[in-house]
Amino acid sequence: MGENVLKFGTYVRVGNAAEAYELLQKNRNNKIVGGGIWMRLGSRRVATAIDLSACGLDQIEETETEFRIGAMCTLRQLERHAELNALVNNVFEFAVHDIVGVQLRNTATVGGSIYGRFGFSDVLSAFLALDSYVKLTGAGRVPLAEFVNMGYVRDVIEHVVVVKHDYRASYEAVRKAATDFPSLNVTAAWWDGSWHVTVGARPLRATLLRGEACGLVNEQPSEDELCALAASVRTLSYGTNLWGSADYRRRISAPLAIQAVRRAAGIELSAALVRELEGVQIPKHATDEYSCRRVPGVDSSEVR
Repeated sequence: MGENVLKFGTYVRVGNAAEAYELLQKNRNNKIVGGGIWMRLGSRRVATAIDLSACGLDQIEETETEFRIGAMCTLRQLERHAELNALVNNVFEFAVHDIVGVQLRNTATVGGSIYGRFGFSDVLSAFLALDSYVKLTGAGRVPLAEFVNMGYVRDVIEHVVVVKHDYRASYEAVRKAATDFPSLNVTAAWWDGSWHVTVGARPLRATLLRGEACGLVNEQPSEDELCALAASVRTLSYGTNLWGSADYRRRISAPLAIQAVRRAAGIELSAALVRELEGVQIPKHATDEYSCRRVPGVDSSEVR
């Protein structure tokens, strides 16, 4: 039986992002470590492991116009930051609090989650629906909607930026079990006069539908608009893996997207539309009564 181990040739704890960027360009096998959660699962040899923990990128900073989330901020920091979550209707809290457990969320980083652009990522789906950017050492400030579709980038994420708006937003997901990877996730956000809907864990990388492309025009969408949204998300590409078949994902995409928009907009559905959606049964943990949100009566802030 062969080895299944991660090996580092050298390990460098850099003092700033520019130094990390310079090291990254020297050898294609030099890698940023981040939280190391995903990297440690593989069997590989890294020439130089670059640690950003001394670069001061582990804070969430607020200005008059935006929040700047350091690349080394943990998912737990993202989950617990009151001011940032208040801005986005607690989307980040809802998106990450079912990711494995508190111990992992205290280790996994925002920068690593965004840089990896993993298909299963709850974090990417949540950020992508918002007015967000990545600040790269080499390329500068890049809209996340562009970055998510770029190929492999030999660059260093310094910050993920969320621009302030009057957001109305909601994150929804279906999971086979609590703390498991999502079978599908959807984030809906209204800002700057239009809707932005992301569908992730398809299991392909999260994709973004905006404005009329997702069938939504008004801040309070009509039921005709919601039906157009359902048709739009069904046309996306879906795949099959251990967490669901392509057909299953396509079938649950419409009610999950409508649920996200309904919650974000604060609207109720007519009995007729509910009956139309009843043909697709979503597991109980994705309904209002058994959602992927915090369990009633349990304050996640009490868990350290």
